[in-house]
Amino acid sequence: MKMIRGLEHLSYEDRLRELGLLSLEKRRLQGHLIAAFQYLKRVYRKAGEGLVTRAWSDRTRGNGFKLKEGRFRLGIKKKFFTVRVVRHWNRLPREVVAAPSLEAFKARLDEALRNLV
Repeated sequence: MKMIRGLEHLSYEDRLRELGLLSLEKRRLQGHLIAAFQYLKRVYRKAGEGLVTRAWSDRTRGNGFKLKEGRFRLGIKKKFFTVRVVRHWNRLPREVVAAPSLEAFKARLDEALRNLV
């Protein structure tokens, strides 16, 4: 892997911050959340049927577009897309999940992920 000149002395986190990039973990999460947004907006009609279910609630706290977590046995559950995404999706602010378009969602999600510690 090539290193950008002048950044060799910085730690991984500092290099990412200097370049305005997200960590690999956050980029993976970003990709999963974008896919979840597309499933919820019915971009993938056949493939996304029944993949995630909305948790209907009359509570006003949270983002209003909460997803239901499935129940699985064994340790295999961490490998399922829906299990990895639901908890993070439910923590997103309302303005992110209620984005009118994919482009708006990506921009708002990027800002939300940058604000994560």
